[in-house]
Amino acid sequence: MRPTFTLQLVNPPFGDPGLHVDFLFEKRALLFDLGDIRALPPRKLLRISHVFVSHTHMDHFFGFDWLLRISLGRAHTIELFGPPGILAQVEAKLSAYTWNLVHNYAGNFTLVVGEWHADGRLERARFACRERFRREPLPPAHCPDGLLVEQKNFRVRAAFLDHEVPVLGFALDEPRHVNLWKNRLQDMGLQVGPWLQGLKQAVLAGAKDDTPIHAQWKSEGRTVERTLALADLKPAITIVPGNRIAYVTDVVHHAENVQRIVTLARDADVLFIEAVFLDADAEHAARKFHLTAKQAGSIACTAGARQVIPFHFSPRYTGREAELRLELAQAFRGG
Repeated sequence: MRPTFTLQLVNPPFGDPGLHVDFLFEKRALLFDLGDIRALPPRKLLRISHVFVSHTHMDHFFGFDWLLRISLGRAHTIELFGPPGILAQVEAKLSAYTWNLVHNYAGNFTLVVGEWHADGRLERARFACRERFRREPLPPAHCPDGLLVEQKNFRVRAAFLDHEVPVLGFALDEPRHVNLWKNRLQDMGLQVGPWLQGLKQAVLAGAKDDTPIHAQWKSEGRTVERTLALADLKPAITIVPGNRIAYVTDVVHHAENVQRIVTLARDADVLFIEAVFLDADAEHAARKFHLTAKQAGSIACTAGARQVIPFHFSPRYTGREAELRLELAQAFRGG
């Protein structure tokens, strides 16, 4: 099944972590982590509607200023989510600059920041350009199950993980897809057209079998119209689950972390996961609160991920990338 988005690690695996998710059929992108994002051209950065920050170590938050610089003057709003402390950290970054002339800008670029806590609280605030990015508190929300964003075409869920400080792992889910068999529609004397969007919406909404579906299309210069019951169209319909993408970085290997990652990434189509060290250096990895490639592959195998993509390699293995990938692949296969 073709996904509705494309996936791109922002940097090569020895660079700063980050995942750019670009939606194919709308002007929207998501960004997971805000390290060095200069590899992304402005046209991609300006598509970003949501940013999800795992934590604010420099290699995960350094790019905030660049995203701000590109976005200034635009009539654009970005929602940013992160762990406890993110509101104060965003406020501190914004207060480091002088904003006396921003009232002249044509666009009122705005950040809406959500700080998720382990008890489910989502504290929120707005920072608007024309208000000189002063912090404006917003009503809090409650996300006990980690569901930070739920929109028509995607959901993002978070889980708390341990890197000596709290970090967030994320899972991106598409909604179910309705696939249509064009040959079966043709056997019914129907042609494709914009009316199929209404059919898909009715199916996803759980409409009853007797729901009327109005079909309309052009044929030989004239408009053809037919009305059918939803039940009549079901032989041409297949409902399939959407894709799940998981993103996990900067975590220590212990039983609780593993269980939370496995739950978050269960049956993921793609799991992006750090593989910082070789397993021969597992003691060093534990001291640094990071995963080895073997540990990452084993977690991906346990989660039932269909594909695992490693990143965030330690520079100590420069020139040895193949060893990290091989170790992960063997563990992922259960070897």
